[in-house]
Amino acid sequence: MDDGSSLQTLLVGIDAACDRVLAPLFEDNEVPTLESIYRNGTSGALESQIPPWTASAWPSLYTGMNPGKHGVYGFLSFDGYDWDVVNATDVRERTLWELLDRHGVTSVVVNVPVTYPPRAFDGALIPGYTAPEDPDCHPEGVLEDVRGAIGEYRVYPDGDTDDLGTKYSDCVRMRGEAFRYLADRYDPEFGFLEFQATDSIFHKRPDDKAAISAIYREVDRQLNEILEAHEPTNVIVASDHGMGPYDGHEFRINEYLREAGFVETERGGTGMPTWATVRDGNLKEGKDAAEYEPGVAERAMAAAARVGLTSQRLGAILERLGLDDLAAAYAPAGLVSAGATQVDFRASSAYVRSRIELGVRINLEGREPDGVVPPSEYESVRTQLIDALRAVTTPDGDPVFETVGRREEYFHGPESDDAVDIVTVPADFQHFISATLRDEQFGPPSEPWNHKLEGTVAAYGDDIDHAAGVGDAHLFDIAPTVLSTLGVPFDERMDGEPLPCVEAAGTRQYPRLEEDRSIETADEGVEKRLADLGYLE
Repeated sequence: MDDGSSLQTLLVGIDAACDRVLAPLFEDNEVPTLESIYRNGTSGALESQIPPWTASAWPSLYTGMNPGKHGVYGFLSFDGYDWDVVNATDVRERTLWELLDRHGVTSVVVNVPVTYPPRAFDGALIPGYTAPEDPDCHPEGVLEDVRGAIGEYRVYPDGDTDDLGTKYSDCVRMRGEAFRYLADRYDPEFGFLEFQATDSIFHKRPDDKAAISAIYREVDRQLNEILEAHEPTNVIVASDHGMGPYDGHEFRINEYLREAGFVETERGGTGMPTWATVRDGNLKEGKDAAEYEPGVAERAMAAAARVGLTSQRLGAILERLGLDDLAAAYAPAGLVSAGATQVDFRASSAYVRSRIELGVRINLEGREPDGVVPPSEYESVRTQLIDALRAVTTPDGDPVFETVGRREEYFHGPESDDAVDIVTVPADFQHFISATLRDEQFGPPSEPWNHKLEGTVAAYGDDIDHAAGVGDAHLFDIAPTVLSTLGVPFDERMDGEPLPCVEAAGTRQYPRLEEDRSIETADEGVEKRLADLGYLE
């Protein structure tokens, strides 16, 4: 134990944690340290945001603001029809640790998504998801110091083993060891440690109970060692969203929009830059997707597609023959993409760019480089689409969407113009919304488990009123709650409030960031892993 530790508040982020996942682990006594925080402190459900996905939800948690203010809506950022994976320069509001820095509070932040490249503050940061495997950290050289002290440290799991329990548990162990090393070195008052493997396993093997238990047992071990070594005054556990089975249908919304006359397609064309070329190593030499030159086989596949022999049709034949899994394992993804029917974004009047955004974009004249919908028709087209999507039902006769609404009903702030025009929330998050084009609008969900709106929060410590509870906790409430435990006023523009279990520290006005979005993420490993987990289609 480090009797001289200054750690006042430890925020533990457990991606995708929720009652559905934690309850059986508690019942089997798999995670006694984590369970003790829930049992001895106060806890409850934590409502996520729309969209409830990692790349947007974590910035909402650590800024306390909705995406309309901080500016990140998914894993992709777009400039017209061009794209990049989001990074910290896309987050337009100050983070928890940056606000604390303004008050002279030191922080250590490990593995939190969308924190690369880090900005300077008093403390240390190793980025998490969307960073490259060997990212710039803060301060410069700290990652090399960590590796020298604990051995291997990876941002992403080792791809050389199929044992997911071991692979992901190793990453969890590295997070805890790195955090303890940095906490010893920097003696922070605030610590923020995020575990991503608790989400990734459900995208890969949601029925692998042994791997899930192994990952959570390692989370518990690392948490226990941190608590023993640094004795934080307060501990807050929070997730960005929940996780659960998708018992409904996959709805291919661009296929629906095509049949309704909004989406135009092209066969064997370039369409929107796809992840296929990335998965086959296009970026290994630092090339952008726009620079990709198709090979002979891809040009031949594209030519075949133009006369009707598309990848989708070949896939349907292989599926009927029981050979689809084998073909998927060995066919180069670039070849598959070259032969696919793709959305022609420039010619379409409305489309889904990325399923993670949970919404439809209108190809508006004057806003998009090749917009086809005149501004005078924007509202009428939007209303037409909203009415049509609200009426869509599954083959069983159930509504596909719980809500279909205008973006301003969900997002507000200076970055709202980057949001989808129409927000589509699937009913009870039982249906998998896909942006892919197939011959059928409906099919079985591509992933049997995926994100749910209800996450979890727990708090324990000297500055936590355990009897007061967490109330109707929302993702936006975590940042003001953490700041209040440290006696720091939270930003008056935050969309959340301190949870009832802490004494609010008041508000003040903080300036927005003025830095340019000048950093590109473009890294083969980042896109590949996001695609492998189903975040990118």
